[in-house]
Amino acid sequence: MDSGISDEVYQDQILPHVSRTFALTIPQLPAALRISVTNAYLLCRIADTIEDEPALSPPETHAFLQRFTAALGGRGESQTLTRELEARLSDRTLPTERDLVRNMQRVINVTAALAEPQRVAIHRCVELMCYGMPRFQSTASLRGLPRLTDLDDYCYYVAGVVGDMLTDLFCEYSPAIAGRRAGLQAQAVSFAQGLQMTNILKDVWEDRNRGACWLPQEVFSRYGVDLARLTPEPYDPRFAAGMRELVAVAHAHLRNALEYTLLIPGKEAGIRRFCLWAIGLAVLTLQKINRNPRFTTGAQVKISRKAVAMTRISTDFVGRSDWLLRRLFARAARGLPLAQIGETRRPHPAHAIDPTHLLEPERALRRSYGSSAT
Repeated sequence: MDSGISDEVYQDQILPHVSRTFALTIPQLPAALRISVTNAYLLCRIADTIEDEPALSPPETHAFLQRFTAALGGRGESQTLTRELEARLSDRTLPTERDLVRNMQRVINVTAALAEPQRVAIHRCVELMCYGMPRFQSTASLRGLPRLTDLDDYCYYVAGVVGDMLTDLFCEYSPAIAGRRAGLQAQAVSFAQGLQMTNILKDVWEDRNRGACWLPQEVFSRYGVDLARLTPEPYDPRFAAGMRELVAVAHAHLRNALEYTLLIPGKEAGIRRFCLWAIGLAVLTLQKINRNPRFTTGAQVKISRKAVAMTRISTDFVGRSDWLLRRLFARAARGLPLAQIGETRRPHPAHAIDPTHLLEPERALRRSYGSSAT
């Protein structure tokens, strides 16, 4: 990247190199939201890069994540962190992700320039993500997660926190959206879990090649499947039955995602597009997984460029009509199994993240000791 460009321009230029999906959806947002949402995504991507680096031991990963959140919150410096982290990155880390790590301070600079409500929402999201991810990564294995509720918790820390953050950013942007905050908050985590579960199901074999499995053993035990002994071939119809059960759960979460989107006023077409494109692509991916239970790589259930284009066109055409959007979703999801799910939980304790840490040190001091503090 050109070192002479501004920090905000750097964000815009690196985004399509680290995410094709968000490079499509984020530009649909109103200008007032694009900078903060791009910034939040890139910070989460840095955290993911640290978490996914195989050269780091679990204690090292945890230490780097803690130093990253400290630097983001102004409680640590990033130059030494960047230098030490980049030196530890292996060839498994893509060059563009390495570039993002190298330019960590530029991304943090953009965060620091945002309005306080935006900074607080982003800091909270990143801190919760860095708090929760290592707790699952340190015990990751081919045995999978013990229970379906463990999958819920995992999805919360890697995606649900993002749903909460986006809700805060949307509400801060628009008083009309803020008036529907309660309804949005009720569906935000479920929205994110639907997208994350779709990715987990699509990437099940790639994850296993890396020594991890995020599927719940509780589900597959009912069909007599031991995830620790699972292989992509020969085809096992019992495993396919368990996958179909999880497709039904993901489908239910995506229905909640649609209800979340319909709470966004129709006049906010850009925010609706941002949500609808993600939902549409996830539903089509679930359809491919459901129709091709014998798939052995994520590429076999990846949707085509034509399907992406049709999703964009169709959602844009009916994006202001709640009735037509429900019809469009029903048509796209036709034939998918559907589970009954309860309220999506937020697993972290209320005291897990101290909100005063998300403010500048002098503001936090005033909150702790009163307005007379200097």
